[in-house]
Amino acid sequence: MKLRFETRRSDSPWIDTVWTCVNEQVQTMTSVAGVRWGLVFWEQDGRAYTAITGPGTRTGTAPVPEGAAFTGIEFAVGTSLRAVPTSTLVNGGIELPDTTRRTFRLDGGRWETPGPDDAENLVGRLVRAGVVVRDPLVAEVLRGHRPAVSGRTVERRFRAVTGLTRGGVRQIERARRAAELLALGEPVADVVTKLGYFDESHLARALRSYVGRTAGQLRKGAGGAIALDLDQRLTS
Repeated sequence: MKLRFETRRSDSPWIDTVWTCVNEQVQTMTSVAGVRWGLVFWEQDGRAYTAITGPGTRTGTAPVPEGAAFTGIEFAVGTSLRAVPTSTLVNGGIELPDTTRRTFRLDGGRWETPGPDDAENLVGRLVRAGVVVRDPLVAEVLRGHRPAVSGRTVERRFRAVTGLTRGGVRQIERARRAAELLALGEPVADVVTKLGYFDESHLARALRSYVGRTAGQLRKGAGGAIALDLDQRLTS
């Protein structure tokens, strides 16, 4: 038994990925560090739920509601909620009250609960209403540009928007990419070289801290349920 994930990229500049997950009788899963906040919608025993999820800086073990089916939106780095600072969501989240199977409440408004194919429409409405916002400076930094402000200002605004440091974002994203490559069968030595780790021990420490798996477990698909789509490449 496992978590059955399906993940796709989005053509919206506000969204990184949209995912669905069905719990096939899994009681717990390994949570994985991530740099993005998100919205998650799920149903269990005929009741609907919505939550805001935050970035995570570490791995751990999390319970999974039995028989639940999830739809999630992972927002692009540099976006944030107008009413909820991302820094308050790090290693946590907020379950939203007053959710029905058709609608949920966020930032004083009521919105239609999306399916996996409706995510872009929902986010477009949230952006137009000013509920989801973006710091253009952070977006510029992520594209590799150097804004005409001090490094201290960049770091302060980056942390304010993402809840993380630029270095933390790089380390977490690199570890997640390493996990994906190893799950696809790439040799450990090749992953070390491709992603710029010092050696296999450096990679092992990153995987332990951020992914909760060894390289061998990822290559074999062992270790139990994990909050990553490692069964297939992302589709656009």
